[in-house]
Amino acid sequence: MNYENYDPFFPDQPVVDLYLPIWAKLSSFKSKPAFIWAEDGPLVQFSSITYEELNSSAQCISSELLLSLRKNDTVLVLCSPGLEFVEVIFGCQRAGVLAVPLSPPHPSFSSGNWYHLLRVVSQTRPKVAIAQREYIKHVEKYVARSSNKKLSDALKKVRWISTEDLKGKKMKMQVENGYNGCNADDVYLIQYTSGTTAIPKPVLVTAGSAAHNVRVARKAYDLHPNTVVVSWLPQYHDCGLMFLLLTIVSGATCVLTSPNTFVNRPRIWLELISEFKGTCTPVPSFALPLVLKRGHAEATTVNNPISMLSLMNLIIVNEPIYNDCVEEFVEAFRPFGLNPLAISPSYGLAENGTFVSTSWRSSSFDKFSTYKKLLPSARLDEDHVDIEILVVNEETNEIVEDGIEGEIWISSPSNAIGYLGHPSLTQQVFNATLKNKAGKCYVRTGDRGVVEGEQRFLYVTGRCSDIIKLSNGQEIHPHYLETLTYNSCPNFLRGGCVAAFEMSEFEYTSVAVVAELQSKGEIESDMFLKQICEGIRKTILKEKGVGIGLVVLVKFGNVPKTTSGKIQRWLAKYKFMKSQMNIIMQMKFDNNGNIQSTMQKIMQIGKKEAKKGKKVLIVEEEEGVFFAPTNRTLKSSL
Repeated sequence: MNYENYDPFFPDQPVVDLYLPIWAKLSSFKSKPAFIWAEDGPLVQFSSITYEELNSSAQCISSELLLSLRKNDTVLVLCSPGLEFVEVIFGCQRAGVLAVPLSPPHPSFSSGNWYHLLRVVSQTRPKVAIAQREYIKHVEKYVARSSNKKLSDALKKVRWISTEDLKGKKMKMQVENGYNGCNADDVYLIQYTSGTTAIPKPVLVTAGSAAHNVRVARKAYDLHPNTVVVSWLPQYHDCGLMFLLLTIVSGATCVLTSPNTFVNRPRIWLELISEFKGTCTPVPSFALPLVLKRGHAEATTVNNPISMLSLMNLIIVNEPIYNDCVEEFVEAFRPFGLNPLAISPSYGLAENGTFVSTSWRSSSFDKFSTYKKLLPSARLDEDHVDIEILVVNEETNEIVEDGIEGEIWISSPSNAIGYLGHPSLTQQVFNATLKNKAGKCYVRTGDRGVVEGEQRFLYVTGRCSDIIKLSNGQEIHPHYLETLTYNSCPNFLRGGCVAAFEMSEFEYTSVAVVAELQSKGEIESDMFLKQICEGIRKTILKEKGVGIGLVVLVKFGNVPKTTSGKIQRWLAKYKFMKSQMNIIMQMKFDNNGNIQSTMQKIMQIGKKEAKKGKKVLIVEEEEGVFFAPTNRTLKSSL
């Protein structure tokens, strides 16, 4: 196996956990912080754990777990984001048990927040669940009183262990007689997909493939022991989890905070980069406008000045990546020291561990070329020893020529081994073969891409399942329509909260757009809402030649997203079809752009809600416009 190693005296290890004791024993690393946690408040509070402390904690947790568990038993990790979560993840790997990290839903288990938990418990059948003691008390109270038999029965079958009990017993470190934790071929992690295109699926990740994945990422971003990572991404899966492993493999320091902290106060991300002289930070592309809107304005007016001089890698994830969005961010923060050469557009997915590639190169001084307003996420001109990325016609399974869109396929030691409990889907996704070329297997990513230019840049253009097929035979990616929708009325629509999808009705297919309105108080008139809908249709028709058949304006928080902030178009369509959205206005158009009557649909909704005893607003007399059931006036509902 080819390993990219920074020091021949410390050879690379087959699993990530084996790096930890190596660093912990070095005098220069014993007291070095491995992870620092930032808790926001009137004053930001910091806590940290050194390499020596993390290694000791992993051993303690491992020993405690193995008192009642066997190697390869499944453990559900329901810890809140923070240093305890990091300790438990490495403790599970040290014990050789199979970890299933999951963001803990509120223990009231209301508003449907328990569906995913029930799905995970049913699919993975954990022997043990690890959570904070207070959380476990709330779960026990819920189980004792709940009428939700399905969830209660599932939670009763699991034995609960508190993090306080796991860490509270100071166990004597065992004399090392060889490593007894995960082997490279052991499945050590069940990582759920984000749910962007379908219900989240459980991906089986081996310890060896995870180690390979972060070694490849370490080389790609040129990380080393002097690296300082800053991350607010969810720690439970994908990029947020990968950077925990990447930190240890690189011998680096990682400064963490929670996604909620970032959303509540985006500026904290900039403050942490400035305070700790961060050199590497991953950020979803959709977060850049949020920082510009709510974090940039205060950059020079607060006591803690912003400095991005130290930043070597601003890793942009969540493709497709728009060039204009990134350029606007760079120009805004160039005065604060941001080097445009630090921009690192990247590509990844759960089925490949997380990391796949980046178009960034440490030796490159060229500006990225673009394709249909998008930045590239990889370069395919380099000689990858054990990684192959192809663009394939998804119908014929043949490689397409450069310049032609197709599905991205990947063959890599980082590939996961399949989906838990889905043998036929595993065969289809993880064991794809090219036409007339038996032998080598690839992972079908479900992502569309195209290779362009002499440097063979790979552009990730969208999701195969999200593609909208127009009546004229052409195809378009919905994100283009969503961007135009927002740009048509940016002062009243929420950025990143628009979903476009196909709607099949009778004998023809139309395109629907659902957009969230900003919560800004009173809108001047109902006619103004109508103008927003018409403006969306006119903008898209002018820019893309696509006639929108349905425009729906909904309340704040109605467009569903993943925990990573990606739009769930399939779920938005489902919720709309099932009347599960708080609609403020809906307008339907015919093929000529004329407003059609929706009176029949209005009456159906009115009857349905009337049975539930809800008040229904009086329908406007204008054709094609109706307002959803509510207990308040239209204007007060915004």
